[in-house]
Amino acid sequence: MPNRYRDIYPSLPLLDSEGTLHASAAQLMSVQYFQAPPDMMPEDVFAEHHLLLNLKDDPHRVQNRRDGQMRDFTFRKNEIVMTPAGTRSGWRWFATSDVIVITLQPEAVAHFAERELGMLLDETQFKDTPQFLDADLCTAGIMMRDTLEAGDITSAVMFEAMARVFLVKLLQRYGKQRPEEIAAAGRFTSAHHRRVLAYVRANLDRTIALEDLAREVGMSPSSFSRTFKEVIGRTPMQFVLSYRIEQALKMMNDPARPLGEIALACGFADQAHFSRSFKQVIGTTPSKHRATALPTPG
Repeated sequence: MPNRYRDIYPSLPLLDSEGTLHASAAQLMSVQYFQAPPDMMPEDVFAEHHLLLNLKDDPHRVQNRRDGQMRDFTFRKNEIVMTPAGTRSGWRWFATSDVIVITLQPEAVAHFAERELGMLLDETQFKDTPQFLDADLCTAGIMMRDTLEAGDITSAVMFEAMARVFLVKLLQRYGKQRPEEIAAAGRFTSAHHRRVLAYVRANLDRTIALEDLAREVGMSPSSFSRTFKEVIGRTPMQFVLSYRIEQALKMMNDPARPLGEIALACGFADQAHFSRSFKQVIGTTPSKHRATALPTPG
């Protein structure tokens, strides 16, 4: 099993998001900030995508061996190096670093892209963009770092908001969508998925039937159900239920919002229906989840 990238850091980060955030924020990404003296990291293969955001004002020499190819280059401020999961990579840097390291789980990225942006990502994600200059994305990374440094009671909420902004920017600019000609072979494309997602969002508080979704993309219910499952990996109604629960989880972050109100807002018949469905998906009831997930005041 591939190592985690953080397992071979040669020095400890000055700031580290792991273990300090709400669970939903931690699922999006982890963020570490380093000012590390000249050193090296051995080659290894990782199950995660990772990005290095260079904040150092002075250009400095860096070596990155990637899948057997040596890259010896000058690392400039606001440059980002992207290493996708499954890539054999090793590093050496010749000056004190000033970098943010962002680690992403491929499954979480794909899920976020599908649910939040209506994007069906290609399996070869980020392999064509090893290095690029993006001051705006680096600024978004700095905002996450500063949120970690603040360390106050609102940090988890702010970090999650900034993490979502970062991922949206990253995927909209550099995300690689599944080719439409491949998706079209199953007759369910990224455009179809965006229409389905938009319909579910717009009708979250209402009953949604298979026929409604099929009509939205111009397919028969049987054809839609079959091809949707082939492409997305679950049935349309499983997708709808999962989406309702995800939105409920977000609403439950507000401790003042009653569970009965959340149930109706997310399209459940009543609180009992919500509780049964929530337990089916999450494994516990909404009230128990809220009690354990939200921080205790004081």
